[in-house]
Amino acid sequence: MAAGAAAVVLLAVVIEPYRVARITSFLDPGGDPGGTGFQVIQAKIALGSGGLFGVGLGESLQKAYFLPEAHTDMIAAVIGEELGLVGISALVGLYGMFGYAGLRIAQRARDRYGKLLAAGLTSMVVVQALVNLLAVFGMAPLTGVPLPFVSYGNASMLVMLAAVGLLLNIARGGSVGSAARPEPAGARLRVVDGGREVARAQRERASPSRSKRVAKGRHSRGGDRGPRGPGTRRRRRASG
Repeated sequence: MAAGAAAVVLLAVVIEPYRVARITSFLDPGGDPGGTGFQVIQAKIALGSGGLFGVGLGESLQKAYFLPEAHTDMIAAVIGEELGLVGISALVGLYGMFGYAGLRIAQRARDRYGKLLAAGLTSMVVVQALVNLLAVFGMAPLTGVPLPFVSYGNASMLVMLAAVGLLLNIARGGSVGSAARPEPAGARLRVVDGGREVARAQRERASPSRSKRVAKGRHSRGGDRGPRGPGTRRRRRASG
C-alpha cells in the first residue's frame, strides 16, 4: 500500500511542471537562486537575521524589498526576523496550546459526532500551521498554505473563526448531533404498563404538594364514602 501511494504521488508530481519546480527548489534551493529557489533563500535570510530577539517590531527589511508574499505565506519568516527565535517559539507554543485544548474538547465531548468534529477541526488548524511553518523553515516544499489566524486573507480568517466557534460550542456542552431529547424512563413505563395507578404514583412523586392538596380536599368533603350500590338507595327510601 505504501509503495502504491508513493507511485501515485510521484506520478502526480511529474505530470505538472510547477510541482516539479517546487520539489526541485525544496531539494536544491541554490540551483536556481533567482527563480524557484528565491523565496526559500530569502525566508532563511529573514530567519537568520532575526537572531535570538529579532531586529525589532516593524523593522524587517526582507518584507519591504526582498521576501515575496511576506504578508501571507511567509509571514512566519517576518515574525522570525522582527521577534527572533523568542517570537517564533512563542508562535509555535500558541499553536501547541490550541492543539492541546482542541483535543481535550474532543475527549470531553458529549457524543461521538462531537468528538469527531472537534478532533477534525483541531487537526485542520494545527496541520495547516505545521505545513506553513515547515515550508518557511525549509523543511517542506512550498505549497501556498497560509498561516492560520496570522496570514492576511478574509476567507481563511472566516473559516478559522467558524472552526473556533464550533469548538467553543462543543466545549460548552452543546449537542451537535440530533436535537431530540431521549424519553425519560417514566414515560416508557407508562406506555408499557398503561395502568392508572402507575401514572398517578408518578404524578404524586413529581409533585408531592399537589397530592397533599388532593388528600386535604377529600377529608374536608367527608372522606371517601366508597361505592354506592342499589341496597344503599333502598335503605334511604325506607328511612324517608
